[in-house]
Amino acid sequence: MQLFKNLTFTKMFFANFASQLGTVVGNMAFVFYLLDHFSTQPAYATVAELMYSLPTLAVFLFVGVLADKLDRKRIAINSDWIRAGLTAVLLLAVHQEWIVAAFSILFLRSAVSKFFVPAETSLLQGIMREDQYVQAAGLNQSVAGIFMLFGTGLGSIFYTYLGIEGAVIIDGASFLISGLLIARCRFEANVRLPNGRAKLGDLHIRSIAREFGQGFTYIRSNRLLMAIISGFLVFGLINGVFAVLPIFTMRYKLSPEHYQTYAALITMFLGIGFLIGSSVGPLLIKKFSKVSVLIAGLILSAVFTLLLGFIDEIWIYLALVLVVGAILAPVNVVFGGWLPELVEPGSMGRVSAWIDPLMMLGQSVSLGLLAAAFPKYVSIEMLYILLGICILAVSLYYWFVLPSLDRKHRAAKPQAPAAAISAE
Repeated sequence: MQLFKNLTFTKMFFANFASQLGTVVGNMAFVFYLLDHFSTQPAYATVAELMYSLPTLAVFLFVGVLADKLDRKRIAINSDWIRAGLTAVLLLAVHQEWIVAAFSILFLRSAVSKFFVPAETSLLQGIMREDQYVQAAGLNQSVAGIFMLFGTGLGSIFYTYLGIEGAVIIDGASFLISGLLIARCRFEANVRLPNGRAKLGDLHIRSIAREFGQGFTYIRSNRLLMAIISGFLVFGLINGVFAVLPIFTMRYKLSPEHYQTYAALITMFLGIGFLIGSSVGPLLIKKFSKVSVLIAGLILSAVFTLLLGFIDEIWIYLALVLVVGAILAPVNVVFGGWLPELVEPGSMGRVSAWIDPLMMLGQSVSLGLLAAAFPKYVSIEMLYILLGICILAVSLYYWFVLPSLDRKHRAAKPQAPAAAISAE
């Protein structure tokens, strides 16, 4: 693949791979730990997911501005080092069974990770050509498929044979590997500091808030970008429920006695679907268009999500999960390849800073409602129905607004490319 001839991209790719693999293993092992030790309190698993999403709402004002103003490479590396240190403290908390402390450390570690994502995304954008964005997005979805295919299974294996402590150690080691690989990468100065060199001391709350507001001004100035991002709040609601719903489906409906095994199979089947979908996603986009693939994928996802709520046979459920994965992967490839095309490199951090809070706000709201309502007020089936309706609503919104905006954007692009945010 052409991308891997770029040694910097290769190092960044494997750094991201190591970090995500360790995180998936650690997170899934922690969910199994909670469900085993607190099986009568399913809300604990939901609270753990909240600890991954709520930090976005605490740091969203800073992450994008810092990624555009400070050294992106240093931000990514320091994020890895800090998370490795916090993981060592998490190991102590888990060993002593300090559950409140463990949740607090998960919150802090997730908060630090929010600084990593916009910095890494911006670095990757700076080392690729525009025609490589969709290819890279497809590759990222393939990696996501691999994590889904093996991540939960590995989490279950390490939790079963090494215990929660062993899984947490692997999680921490992954951050060390990621940090070392990024440290060995070389980036041009304009990629690390696209808006010139600045000092952290020069950034105060008022200037950070102003820069953050300029990110919204940039989004609003591009109607296509604004329309795309407007749907992300609902995607957050959907992601929040999907983060725990498959495990809950097995634990409380389809296979209470063997839910760990089938939870691993769910992610394996979803991962196979993602691998299939990510391999054909770029081809579909090339043959049809981003808009067509996005809208068709979302409508089909809504239909199959509704079907999942009424399935009582495990293997039929798993087969439908595979189909959903194959449909969703091209949708994610569209988003992954589209946003770098619409956003100037010097503005990527501040634009990303608006995307994550929208999604995490939706995710936090849905997880909070789920913790309060399930299983007392809503059933597994009702959750799938609500999810299907949400996905269908977003797909219809995109169907009505995106085609015309995309045509206007492509027609205007040669004459009036988007301007970057001022680097003042």
